[in-house]
Amino acid sequence: MSVHRLSRRLIAVTIMACGLVLIPTHTAVADPDGGHSVGEDLDKAIEDYIEAEDKLDQAEKSQDEIKEEISYGKKKIKELKVQVAEFAESAYANGGIPSASVVLSSGSPEKAVGQMSIVNYLGDQSAKALQDLIDAKDELKSEQEALEDEIKSAENATKKLEDARDAAARQVAANGGESVPGPSPGDFRKADPAPRGPGGSLPSEGCSVDDPTTSGCLTPRTEHALNQAVIAGFQRYVSCYRSTEDGGEHPRGQACDFSSDVGSFGGYAQGEAKTYGDNLAAWFVENADALGVKYVIWFNQIWQPGSGWTSYPGCGGSSPSCDHTNHVHLSIL
Repeated sequence: MSVHRLSRRLIAVTIMACGLVLIPTHTAVADPDGGHSVGEDLDKAIEDYIEAEDKLDQAEKSQDEIKEEISYGKKKIKELKVQVAEFAESAYANGGIPSASVVLSSGSPEKAVGQMSIVNYLGDQSAKALQDLIDAKDELKSEQEALEDEIKSAENATKKLEDARDAAARQVAANGGESVPGPSPGDFRKADPAPRGPGGSLPSEGCSVDDPTTSGCLTPRTEHALNQAVIAGFQRYVSCYRSTEDGGEHPRGQACDFSSDVGSFGGYAQGEAKTYGDNLAAWFVENADALGVKYVIWFNQIWQPGSGWTSYPGCGGSSPSCDHTNHVHLSIL
C-alpha cells in the first residue's frame, strides 16, 4: 500500500460527489401543460433523492477506506522519521561523510573507497527518505482537506434533494392526494426518523408550520410524519388541522386523518379501501418510534406504545368518521 493511492481514491470520491451536484432538482408544482401530475413529480423527486443518498453512502464508505489509508500513511511517515533520525545520529557520531584522512588511515585505499561509497549511498537514501517524508506529509494534508470539502458538497446536494422530495410530498397532500393503492407490508419503506434532541428525546414543538391539507398549522414533527407517509406511498386524501375539536391533538397541529378512500372521506371502508387503511395503520405502528407516534386509531381500535391494539368504542357504528372506519387517525407526540 502507498500514500500515493490516496489521490486515485480521491478522484473516485470527487467524481461521485460531483455527480450529486449535477443531479437536477424538480419543482413540486405540476405543469398544467406538461401532462404530468404532482404524484409523478413526487415519484421523480423520490428517485433523485434515493440516487443521491446511494451515491453519498458510497462516498462515505470511500471516505472510511481513505481514512484507513491515511492512517497507514502516517505510520509510514513515523518509520521514515526513525530512519532519518538514525542515519543523522550515525553520521554525526562518525563525523559525517569520511574525508581523505579515512583513506590515509585505513591502510587500504580500496577499503576506504568502499566505506566512502557505502556512506554516500546511505546519505543519498537518507535524503530521498527525507523528501518522501515531506511529500507524504503535504499530500496527506491536501488529500484530507479535499476529501472533507467533497463530502460536504455531497451532503449539501443530498439535503437539497431531500428538501425537494419533501416539498413534492407536501404538494401531493395539498392537492387532495392521489388515487394510489398504497404499499403492502412486504413493500413498506422505513420512515426517516424525526429530529431528536440530546439523548434521543423528542423536543417540545408548537404549531409553527403551515398545514398543506388545510389553512391551519402543524408541528414540525407532525409535518414530518405526514411527508413520510406520503413518500412511503400512502397518498390518498388527508386532513390534519381542525380548530373546532374540543381537546385532542388536531387543534394543536399534532394529528392528521388519512382517508381510506380517494379524494375525500367516504363511508364504511370495504375491499381495497379497507386494505389501504389496514396497511397504513400497520405502517404507522411499524414506524412509531421513528415518527414519535402517540397513538393510532383505525376501525374501532386504538394502538398506543406499550399497550398495542385495544378496543375503541367510537360511536357504536353510527358514524364512519366517529368510529374511524373510513380513515386512520394519527396523533404525534
